[in-house]
Amino acid sequence: MSGSPGRLLAISDLHVRHEENRRIVEGLRPTSDQDWLIVAGDVGELYADIVWALRVLRDRFAKVIWVPGNHELWTVERDPVRLRGQARYERLVEACREMGVLTPEDPFPVWEGEGGPVAIAPLFLLYDYSFWPEGADSTEAALKMAHAAGVVCTDEFLLHPDPYPSRPDWCADRLEISRRRLEELPEDLPTVLVNHWPMVREPTRVLWYPEFALWCGTEESADWHTRYRASAVVYGHLHIPRTIRVDGVPHYEVSVGYPREWRKRQQTPGRLVEILPAARPAGRA
Repeated sequence: MSGSPGRLLAISDLHVRHEENRRIVEGLRPTSDQDWLIVAGDVGELYADIVWALRVLRDRFAKVIWVPGNHELWTVERDPVRLRGQARYERLVEACREMGVLTPEDPFPVWEGEGGPVAIAPLFLLYDYSFWPEGADSTEAALKMAHAAGVVCTDEFLLHPDPYPSRPDWCADRLEISRRRLEELPEDLPTVLVNHWPMVREPTRVLWYPEFALWCGTEESADWHTRYRASAVVYGHLHIPRTIRVDGVPHYEVSVGYPREWRKRQQTPGRLVEILPAARPAGRA
């Protein structure tokens, strides 16, 4: 294995509270001692589960890069770690640093393997309810439509924005932090942008419940793939593994999803998606 060239691989939405998904994590293996792995959020809800999964992966891959999803940020009753909001995120970042897992708070690593050099930019952008469903003319109206349709994300009850007044306020701060860091990169260095939530609206167009798009990203990042020279964008969250191109840039959803979802698909669950080199498309849902 050590003689094989390295690859930049990605996966997300491992949801290891499900025993079948824990077995998927236990079965993940690199094909080279040089393989890097992007984990694009929603590893789990319990602090101990998240740490367990990331440690397993860090012991196997040359480098692991993690971004938080909404599930990592939930504060659930059965979790002994009762931290909320920013404090919970900071605890997870601290745990990652102890394990040697990179996060959105660390310097962007540069992939020097085939397809490089490319800066891998793990981002934590959240959402701000700006993906309005058709017919809405304001965020307030969009949220009313969602509630009337019975489509309300669990985040409303478990993802606390403390100390920010709201999730959109937290999102605004994360956007500013991320813009500043991306703009510090050399202008001739391409990127791979990694965020749990889609960075453009297009992937949400196929949702069965269009109102759910409110919890799926922000319009503020719609041009980042061109502004910041992305050779690829990696995301999760929707549990619709596929690849789309926006302005010629591939956007890879690399979700595993829940067992009830992946059992319906033909491809083997937990297949790692190759981002570099050659950027092979993920299987379509």
